[in-house]
Amino acid sequence: MSFEKDDAVVLHDKHSEFDGETGTVTQVIESMFGEPTYTISFDEGQEVGIAQDQLEAADAADADDDEADDE
Repeated sequence: MSFEKDDAVVLHDKHSEFDGETGTVTQVIESMFGEPTYTISFDEGQEVGIAQDQLEAADAADADDDEADDE
């Protein structure tokens, strides 16, 4: 599944401090191999160069929970 700017996604990268967190796609860049890489923004920072297979679409409930945390 590909993602677009402003999509809510969950990052799965055991080496990232944001592993398991829900963030927002802020940029989509196509690599020289034709595969998209993503910049994901979180409350406490961002991750750059994330591969599509490290992301999953966030459930509406996940996105709502994160918005509630901002209030």
